[in-house]
Amino acid sequence: MSSAAAPIHVLLVDDQPLVRAGLHVLMADSPDLLVVGEAGTGDEAVRLARDLRPDVVVMDVRMPRMDGIEATRIVTAGPGAPRVLVLTTFDDDEYVYGALRSGASGFLVKDMALDDILAAIRVVAAGDALIAPGVTRRLIEEFAARPEPTPDLGPASLPPRALAGVTAREREVLALVGRGLSNGEIAERLHISAATAKAHVARLFTKLDARDRVQLVILAYEVGLAP
Repeated sequence: MSSAAAPIHVLLVDDQPLVRAGLHVLMADSPDLLVVGEAGTGDEAVRLARDLRPDVVVMDVRMPRMDGIEATRIVTAGPGAPRVLVLTTFDDDEYVYGALRSGASGFLVKDMALDDILAAIRVVAAGDALIAPGVTRRLIEEFAARPEPTPDLGPASLPPRALAGVTAREREVLALVGRGLSNGEIAERLHISAATAKAHVARLFTKLDARDRVQLVILAYEVGLAP
């Protein structure tokens, strides 16, 4: 009997067929990834996500009829929802920070190497969150520059005193999360086990009422723990 794990089911959403085709071809050579569907519009993505129940949706931002931000909000609502990676040309999509409110688990830019995009899909499918290198600082600067209040972002809008119940070690972990480090990298940096690093991050989720790692990144910047 084979002990191989089931492949990660992926839904590709982009209004550019060439982008979808490039990812699809590459995934065909990756036995742990399986494309179960493709969509070229946001409303089609919502329908296919409901019908196909993928593990991960790779979601473009700018699409006809319904943009990727609204589609992500709908797709991630409710229990058992798939994880969503927002794929964007970040320089052009000034409103991509809205995905923070919509439930996205990460952000990728289209000029990343395809292998890096596949690695990100695996990270997100495993329950982690990811923001592409170079995007984190731009994303936070964009968020911080917004004058309007953002009460629905939870911990991202809380003042520094919100860290009153966070231990010194958890503050160290939060700072490293804010720099974009994975649990494994945090463990190596702090000379602790990966399981311990994961436990610290889980406690931060609870103490700070954070939905996911992206919100922890924002909070780390807001309170000055990340550069």
